[in-house]
Parts: sequence; C-alpha cells; structure tokens
Amino acid sequence: MIELKHLRTLRALRKAGNLTRAADMLHLTQSALSQQLRLLESTYGLLFERKSVPIVFTIIGLRLLELADTVLPAIEETERNLLRLRDGTAGTLRIAVECHTCFDWLMPAMDIFRSLWPEVELDIISGFHADPVALLHQHRADLAIVGVPEPETGIVFSPLFHFEILALLARNHPLNGEPFLRPEHFATDTLITYPVPDDMLDIMRQVLLPAGISPERRTSELTVAILQLVASGRGIAALPLWAVKSYLDRQYVVSRPITEKGLTGKLYAATRSDMNGKAYIRDFIRLIREKSLCELPGIRLLN
Repeated sequence: MIELKHLRTLRALRKAGNLTRAADMLHLTQSALSQQLRLLESTYGLLFERKSVPIVFTIIGLRLLELADTVLPAIEETERNLLRLRDGTAGTLRIAVECHTCFDWLMPAMDIFRSLWPEVELDIISGFHADPVALLHQHRADLAIVGVPEPETGIVFSPLFHFEILALLARNHPLNGEPFLRPEHFATDTLITYPVPDDMLDIMRQVLLPAGISPERRTSELTVAILQLVASGRGIAALPLWAVKSYLDRQYVVSRPITEKGLTGKLYAATRSDMNGKAYIRDFIRLIREKSLCELPGIRLLN
C-alpha cells in the first residue's frame, strides 16, 4: 500500500539527486532509506535506474511522483492553514546575518517562503552584523544566521548545515603544487578576508590561531573583490565552496583543501525562545535546509 512517507521519499530523492542527500533531507540513515525503497519496489517494480547520475526515474517512479506532486502540496497547504487558524495569520520574520556569503542561498529560500506565507512580513536587516543575536534580544530581528551557537538565555539554535571551506590561490601561486595547505603555509603570505573579528573566521578560529600563526591581513567587503586580489597574486583567501565554485569552474583562481582533513564551517539559525514555536519560522528553517542541500556544493545537513 502506498503511504505518505513513500511519496515524501520519492520527492526527496528527486530534489536531492542521490540517496545520500535524500536520506539527509529526510533525517534517515541511507540503509533505512534503501530498505524503504526496496519494499516499495517489491510491490510495484523498479522505481529508478540504478547507477544513474543524476537519478533517472522509471515509468513507475514517474507515476508515483505525479501522485506525490498532487497529494503532498495539498496536505502541506492544509497543514499551514490549520496552523494559521491556531496561531493567527500575521507575523514578522526579520533576518540578521553574520555571514557575508549567506545571501547566495538565503534569497532563494526567501522567495519560496513568500509564496507559502504571503501574510508574513519578511525582511533582511540591512548590513553585516557582528553580533546578530543581540538584535534578537533587542526585538529588532526574529531570526539570525550564526556560525557559533554560544548558549544564551532565551535563545534557541537550530542546526542548518556543514559547509566546505577551501583555500583560494592565484593560478601561478607556488603553493599550487601542494595537495593541501598546512597552517604554516599561511604564515608568510597575506590572508585576504572579510572585515570581521578573528573569532568569526573559521580559518583563524579553527586552524591558524591554534597553531600560533597570525599572518599579514587584507580585507574586503565583497567576495568578488577578494577573488580579484587572490587572482592578481596579492594573497590567499579561505571561502566556502558554494561562494566560489563558478570562479573555480572558469579557472579564475585555483583551490586547495585546508589541512589534510579539510576545513568545515557550520551555520545555525538562532531565534528567541518565544518565537521558535511559530510555524512559519520552523517552515523557513526547513526551507533553508532543503534548498541548500539540493543546490549548494560542499554541504551536509547538521542534525
């Protein structure tokens, strides 16, 4: 018998493009997801072609996806309407960020949210904020995107995702021959960063400061300006893969992992505890996670 979980699984598989990311989206282990698919296939037949990248659905899989596209949006809209009746229809969602590159993935999620919750006043608090959580306490923001979830009374942190951070170098940089960059490689070069405190930079907090290294610094507000400085040989940068992939694809700059194990950053959504239970805020956090997982390179969901 077809169940809603089966339809949600197939839709997640289509969105994510592979089993690993679909399992991540559904908060399942990959083995649990595979077992669910096998049980469904034992009744109806093959759902998608094995070893196809991206996934190619069979006629049976496509027919079930048609059902999912009919049934699930109706159920989800009804759920939202019931929550509107429970909580009221009005609300605000003012967003503050401490991440210069967050807008690359935040804006698409906001566009989808507006179509689902048109009655909610949605806005971004302009400018970069070194302490966006303070804006929550001051009731000037309703949600903040932060990198380090420092415990605070009255604040709830919801995990978003891990993301890969790469070192960016000019194409003729002498370190291009290295398989990865060690902390000492940064000691004699200029580190080009956004103008933020060291404790907000993963490269400093996780790698260089623990190694006792404080390289010469240069800053810029704009990602494209940082990459231009890197390309012209003015120094090295460390940026999320999602923010620089198009430049890497065009070979404008080159990248190397940072340390042998790589460097990973994390992002969280912070809300006041009195706002965390709002249905539209929970839905927005869900949209961020799903949209980012499907479209951003080098990320994994945080649980």
